[in-house]
Amino acid sequence: MWVALEGEPADLVVLDIMLPGTSGIELFRRLRRQSDVPIIFVSARGSEEDRVLGLELGADDYLAKPFSTRELVARIGAVLRRGTTMGSDSAGETGGRSGDIRFDGWTVSMARRELHSPSGAMVDLTGAEFDLLATFIGQPQRVLGRERLIELSRTRLGDSSDRSVDVLVSRLRRKLSAAGGPAPIVTVRGVGYMFRAEVERA
Repeated sequence: MWVALEGEPADLVVLDIMLPGTSGIELFRRLRRQSDVPIIFVSARGSEEDRVLGLELGADDYLAKPFSTRELVARIGAVLRRGTTMGSDSAGETGGRSGDIRFDGWTVSMARRELHSPSGAMVDLTGAEFDLLATFIGQPQRVLGRERLIELSRTRLGDSSDRSVDVLVSRLRRKLSAAGGPAPIVTVRGVGYMFRAEVERA
């Protein structure tokens, strides 16, 4: 499998976490060091904790066994469509330029899926964290309930619960506050979250 991936670029990888003789997690990390190819985890371990871990690692989706071929094909299509849509949206918003978005001194490149701090340093985000950030900056200064966040981030959070959303928000908030200022994501008690910053498109 690894030789095949090195020899020919893949559009998407379906990766079983429990592989014979090796760890699917370790293989995932090796893939991520060399490529941004979309990866869907499949596993017999389908607990909420396992799904949260998979999303936090940066998988594009997590599918618990048993599942039907139809569902797997649908999820593959959703991940591939989402990547295509993000690329075309970024080009459309900026006339084919980089598609940068700015808030509170931070810069987000939708085309490259990168976040840069006010000092210019690149901040490492998992795929799920970046998708959550993209959802927030697409709906600035609007209160979003957890169910709405799951819906808007359907590809990565489709099987997730309120708790997994809270975990991702907490991790994203921590990274956005690392530059010394308050994170722009605020909790609206009993409702959900709001991205309070002004968003500017370059």
